[in-house]
Amino acid sequence: MRFIFILFLLITISCTNKNKSKKTETSFDSTENFIAVLDTIWQTEQTPIRLRDSLMRIYGSESKEYKEQQLIYEKNHIINEKKVRTILDNYGWPTREMIGEQGNWTICNVIQHADNEVRIKYLPMMRKAVKEKKLEPRFLVRAEDRIATEKGDLQIYGGQMKYYPETKSFNVWPVFDPENIDKRRTEIGLEPIAEFLKNRFDFEWNLEEQIKRSEKFERERQSKK
Repeated sequence: MRFIFILFLLITISCTNKNKSKKTETSFDSTENFIAVLDTIWQTEQTPIRLRDSLMRIYGSESKEYKEQQLIYEKNHIINEKKVRTILDNYGWPTREMIGEQGNWTICNVIQHADNEVRIKYLPMMRKAVKEKKLEPRFLVRAEDRIATEKGDLQIYGGQMKYYPETKSFNVWPVFDPENIDKRRTEIGLEPIAEFLKNRFDFEWNLEEQIKRSEKFERERQSKK
């Protein structure tokens, strides 16, 4: 029964303006339909991001091509975030049997792309889901690191990259205690940071460089307090 309610919520679309709210309902009658909805969320969230980033590498972040895809992504995200928040607010974190690993990835990506207050709100729920084996630790790590970077703090596990206009390149957001980052990652079942960054971003991890960057970052952060 709980699963049926979640299906119903996912395909209920609410369109709101200043004066009125209109709700359109469509019924789903199978798990396949539910997975299809999550797949739609994934595609509408990720496709414009991938295209946007490709266009940025070709035309730059100020180009018309880049901005068009960014606008498409932003419009899609508003809809996707509303669907995901409705599920989590009313029914908690779904089980793997209900949504599969791809479903978890979809929900986590939408949360990851939301404002920091949204990530902070659902962080306890994500931690609980990890303990209950509903969610892999890697998804929780992404949220925790993103929350830290948005606050202007050192990240813990090294999963967040940032584009630096002065060098026109991406680099790792400064990390807390870089020398022991692999120990922290191993403790929660993650691969070494160098392996992760190479596979995910084709980025070469240089420990000495990252130690210097983190120390400089922390000095500047402390000086602003």
